[in-house]
Amino acid sequence: MELSIYNIKGEVTDKKVTLNDSIFGIEPNNHVIWLDVKQYMANRRQGTHKTKERSELSGSTRKLIRQKGGGGARRGDINSPVLVGGARVFGPQPRYYGFKLNKKEKVLARKSALSIKALDNAIVVVEDLNFDAPKTKSFVELTKNLQLADKKLLLVLPSQNKNVYLSARNLPKVKIATASDINTYGIMDCASLVLTESSVAAIDNLFKA
Repeated sequence: MELSIYNIKGEVTDKKVTLNDSIFGIEPNNHVIWLDVKQYMANRRQGTHKTKERSELSGSTRKLIRQKGGGGARRGDINSPVLVGGARVFGPQPRYYGFKLNKKEKVLARKSALSIKALDNAIVVVEDLNFDAPKTKSFVELTKNLQLADKKLLLVLPSQNKNVYLSARNLPKVKIATASDINTYGIMDCASLVLTESSVAAIDNLFKA
């Protein structure tokens, strides 16, 4: 796939870039995309939820009523789960939610997500960005020039750029990532994927490694 490259003014330049079909032109695999997104969200869970079970509550162990003949559920001490304020049965305990996903599946998931964006014509390539100083106004102007001001976008840079990051971090619909840090969730979560000229080559090198 061949795309035109835009400048920061939103104008089409004479330069074009060819997206690698082995990365941006494969048949998307929806199942591995789901698996990768599921793993990403599972890894973000703290897993620190905890409720007290019967042995952990403080309270008298005296048997409140006789075992039979009361007409209701049998219960022992005041910590019984059938009473208001009692313990919880099989409540949540601290646990790790992450699970294993093969490297080849993660690579296929990212390629599938990039291919979906290419099929949806949701990829915009711009010239390399280099702000002299952090300025949110400049970044907002860039999104307006590219007609992406009201869209949720992910800007992929070839490497860390502090001025660009600081210019965009206050914008709720904008995410910044380097080519080596892109993930399936971030790609699928955005409406438009904005690549710089150098980040296209960086993505090619990333998947060749």
